[in-house]
Amino acid sequence: MAWIRFVLMSLALLLAIAPASAQAPAKGPHVRIELIAETERPAPGSQVTLAFASTPEPGWHAYWENPGDAGLPARAAWTLPEGASAGPLRFPVPQRLIIGGLMNYVYEAPFAPLVTLSIPASARPGDAFPVSVKLDYLVCTHEICVPEKAELSTQLTIGDGAVPADRRARFDGWRAALPKPLGTQASWQLDGKTFRLGVPFPAAASVSGEGYFFPLTDGAIDYAAPQRVVRDGDRVLIEAPAKRPAGAVRGVLAFGSQGFTLEAAPGTVPPASAAASAPAAPGGWWWTALIAFLGAVLGGLILNIMPCVFPILSLKALSLAKAGDDSGNPRGEALAYTAGVVLTCLALGGALLAVRAGGVAVGWAFQLQDPRVILVLLLLVTAIALNLAGLFEIPAPGFVNRASARGHGGAFMTGALAAFVATPCTGPFMGAALGTALILPWPAALAVFGGLGLGIALPFLLLGFVPALRRRLPRPGAWMETLRRILSVPMFLTALALAWVLGRQAGTDGMALGLGAALLASFGFWWAGRRQARGASQAWFPAVPLLLLALAAVALVRPAPAGAERPAIAGAEPFSESRLAALRAENRPVFAYFTADWCLTCKVNEKGAIETEAVTAAFAKAKVAVLVGDWTNGDPALGRFIERHNRAGVPLYLWYRPGAAEPEVLPQVLTQAMLQELAGVNR
Repeated sequence: MAWIRFVLMSLALLLAIAPASAQAPAKGPHVRIELIAETERPAPGSQVTLAFASTPEPGWHAYWENPGDAGLPARAAWTLPEGASAGPLRFPVPQRLIIGGLMNYVYEAPFAPLVTLSIPASARPGDAFPVSVKLDYLVCTHEICVPEKAELSTQLTIGDGAVPADRRARFDGWRAALPKPLGTQASWQLDGKTFRLGVPFPAAASVSGEGYFFPLTDGAIDYAAPQRVVRDGDRVLIEAPAKRPAGAVRGVLAFGSQGFTLEAAPGTVPPASAAASAPAAPGGWWWTALIAFLGAVLGGLILNIMPCVFPILSLKALSLAKAGDDSGNPRGEALAYTAGVVLTCLALGGALLAVRAGGVAVGWAFQLQDPRVILVLLLLVTAIALNLAGLFEIPAPGFVNRASARGHGGAFMTGALAAFVATPCTGPFMGAALGTALILPWPAALAVFGGLGLGIALPFLLLGFVPALRRRLPRPGAWMETLRRILSVPMFLTALALAWVLGRQAGTDGMALGLGAALLASFGFWWAGRRQARGASQAWFPAVPLLLLALAAVALVRPAPAGAERPAIAGAEPFSESRLAALRAENRPVFAYFTADWCLTCKVNEKGAIETEAVTAAFAKAKVAVLVGDWTNGDPALGRFIERHNRAGVPLYLWYRPGAAEPEVLPQVLTQAMLQELAGVNR
């Protein structure tokens, strides 16, 4: 079909510009292409990114994956070693070029499509790994088109996967040019001869450049016709003359060189309101970034009193008590703790942005969606609890002892652990800030993640630098040893909660494996502690094999098969967009909430408000339908729906009133009275 379209369009183009096409083209290739691997020593079982670094000659252009009214996309035929595979070509945002009334989606400047190459796990270090590809593509000027071929190859060697710094910087630049997954389900509607596309997009997010929709689904719109792109609240509205839209429509929503991949399903898309506006002018995103940064700081500060952080307060309490003694260098300890929190938030945020840049729609707290991470945390928290209980002591290396003498101690690691465990749940202000960060340029997004860490660390930072606050703390003394034993209790409870989460994610087999690993590690800690009490040299030597064996369990735990578990609240159903649409068509009020087993805020809201008898009775009386979205294992469909409401994670609570166009986003801390009042509105 693409070849037929190309022939017809080329004939029309030839007739339009025949007088100018008498001169034969110079000898090609007219687009110089180089195949480059991000690393020339990929590790077994890893993935390596390949780039087709392409440079068109002046006056020539190559085509996007949907070339538009004329042209052909590039096609790659790979020759790879056994067990290897290459993914699809991923293209940067193209340019628009109209020739003879035909729209072309092209590249006239240097560009680099990327491909992900999967290395088989059976590959052995030192083996040669040849990669070759035959690339067929079309190049054109304003007058003529020439099909070209390129036979490209690169010789890789199986190794350690190391990436040279200059190569990494070059590939990071190419990745930045790729459209990012929007992670939200758009809708389209055919209104007479007009194709109307509604894309959820936070009103607080600024963009640079003129908006345009590049369709990947052929035949949805008239390519050459002008488009109308406006901001209308928390959505972007695109209108264009329709052709033959049907089913799901895929494409890229671009603002200048910044693009977002999306998929739209048939639905209802209201026209733009009177307040709709054009996209923000270039450079306006910095104001949005500042607001998001301040929201993240405030959200992180509030997070200190949220249930997510309660287990970590036991570790902070001992450090706060030590900070009361000025001789212990409280400022150094506060700075070290802050550095641990902020750097961990930056690392998690950077990893999230990198994964999303690779085309995967994930959200905040993605690290806790893997049962292997939960098992590592279970072992870590068990070790902390036993250490606080006095079962053993951790011998610090010399450099740590020297840092401790200056007041730093384990504050950095305490901060890192606090950020890693405490940030999965979102509190007030934090959810909107992180949701906005996902569509900001990456420097601004990292600043927002850093602001979250600064907010979490702010109370401890103030205690370190304000002597008047420290003087209100009790002075260090023998009572701290008793407090240390008491504070082991919440850490044991945290370990119990992590074991429960592991069971939910990996089933009873996974929970048994985790508890067995924790028991084995505990025996090793006890053994080392007994030897320490007797003053034995190298007290940890016999316990090390047991601890390594416990850690080896991480490689064995696997997610349990997805099962339909009955929600706790009576009459609740698993969330799906089709079920939500059906309930709204029945004109029923709907309460949809999104939760995860590792989200302590979610569980507190569920036990303290949602699953109570009073709320259940109020919902039943008002015939409120309840839909539950379980995001424990990172369901990508739920992730996209959550992001559509400008949230980067759970909890998310939505109230749909009958007849209302949009849901009401409820606070992230619920009360029984709040839910009963909402149900009463609909009686």
